[in-house]
Amino acid sequence: MDAITFPPAPTNEPNLTYAPGSPERAELVAEIDKLERKQHTLRAVIGGRRKSGGGEEIKVVQPHDHQHVLGVLKNSTGKDADAAIKAAAKAAPEWRAMPVDERCAILLKAADLLAGPWRQRINAATMLGQSKTAQQAEIDSACELIDFWRFNVHYAKQILTEQPIANSPGIWNRTDHRPLEGFVYAITPFNFTAIAGNLPTAPALMGNTVIWKPSTTQQLAASLTMELLEEAGMPPGVINMLPGHGAAVSDVTLTHPDLAGIHFTGSTPVFQHLWSTVGANIANYRSYPRIVGETGGKDFIIAHPSADPDVTRVAMLRGAFEYQGQKCSAASRAYVAQSVWDKLKDQFLGDVDALRMGDVTDLSNFMGAVIDDRAFAKHKAAITRAKRTKHLTVEAGGTYDDSVGWFVRPTVVTSTDPTDQMFSTEYFGPILAVHVYKDADFEKVVEQAESASPYALTGAVIAQDRAAIAWARKTLRFAAGNFYINDKPTGAVVGQQPFGGARASGTNDKAGAPSNLMRWTSPRSIKETFVPPKEHGYPHMLTD
Repeated sequence: MDAITFPPAPTNEPNLTYAPGSPERAELVAEIDKLERKQHTLRAVIGGRRKSGGGEEIKVVQPHDHQHVLGVLKNSTGKDADAAIKAAAKAAPEWRAMPVDERCAILLKAADLLAGPWRQRINAATMLGQSKTAQQAEIDSACELIDFWRFNVHYAKQILTEQPIANSPGIWNRTDHRPLEGFVYAITPFNFTAIAGNLPTAPALMGNTVIWKPSTTQQLAASLTMELLEEAGMPPGVINMLPGHGAAVSDVTLTHPDLAGIHFTGSTPVFQHLWSTVGANIANYRSYPRIVGETGGKDFIIAHPSADPDVTRVAMLRGAFEYQGQKCSAASRAYVAQSVWDKLKDQFLGDVDALRMGDVTDLSNFMGAVIDDRAFAKHKAAITRAKRTKHLTVEAGGTYDDSVGWFVRPTVVTSTDPTDQMFSTEYFGPILAVHVYKDADFEKVVEQAESASPYALTGAVIAQDRAAIAWARKTLRFAAGNFYINDKPTGAVVGQQPFGGARASGTNDKAGAPSNLMRWTSPRSIKETFVPPKEHGYPHMLTD
């Protein structure tokens, strides 16, 4: 087909409410029951075939009920990685030759399947495996992933459609957006099913083949996402999924000559290890690997003396404690003017202590459990330190219990010292450090907060004073890749607020934006001259 086509214009998927009596609530409860009733075998997918990894057995459990085993996987080995790389290489020629419209159609179909018959299955898996509430699962595993797929198709067509000018007569200039030579290694986190679905499919859309290593704790939703993509028409070998911890897989992929790129979301130390390994092997690759990563954050809320106390209170509640603070964008430090704190303190702390926490299948809960025993131990240690440190005061929460699930109560700690490690160390849990400052010290506090942590992912300023907003926005220009005014620093929407940060927070390649897709192409410039010259001389060479 020679037509120049345009896919349907993307719009953001509306959030369903799951209110009592709604059809989506009934469908979700039914899917939860179905998934809970069986123990799932979570296999690798290599070249379209399912196989158990060759390594040790790993149980995938419900964080809020860690005795309940959802499924079992076997750790992928170096041998599995070799097989996946061969499968990707075999699939590559046909996939890169496939017309872009056909690749787009696969993701558009996947989006429609997720918006329809697959919606509550993926939501239920995300709730059970990652301890997300119905609201948090809906905005993540349904709406955001649908948006990623639809908007990425839109951006891919934009990229391919934009072509260079030809100012000289008789010349036609074109750009050929080639896929990278080799495979892309996608490593995805536990906390967002949407990220797990986007990181392998964004490079695939641009014609690349992918080795996908999901988080073990997210494997149930990842396996279902893989099934959904296959139903949408994703050919065998284009995306090869290797469950497990990943060390053995990385030993093979990171040193392989055909490594063309890394698409990563996770911790800063792991990303730095990946980058250093690539650096150590740089002379061995066929081409320089593209490295794209979104890592940690120590995200802030700064409330000016003119801030609305209720806006500040809700921003801190939702920003810090939705999904147990396990969002890269979660507010984990707040700087609040004394006059504002005096107005909101009692209600805020009361609201924190009143937040319902428990099994997420009880839809009346606001929070679930943290993801695993390692996270629980980290949060426990941070709270214990806060209780023992003189300049820190635990104002709310401060308790934890792992007898049934890994539950950590939402915790607020005030500090008279804004340089304490609670304002620089990422805990990735439901712990909010608050520094209450004198109203007159606003500018000094903002300037200190700007570089208080090594991260620069998200941040928010809350104020009614427009001059203060303008000054803070300028002063904090490099402190956050996603900056919010009078809102919480979480909840970026694909197509509206492209997401990513710099400094220790990553490469800021903005998932869900054209800039991210451009990282997975290797442009070729083509110049065609219709009537080329047949003499080598130039006019200036003439003597008369």
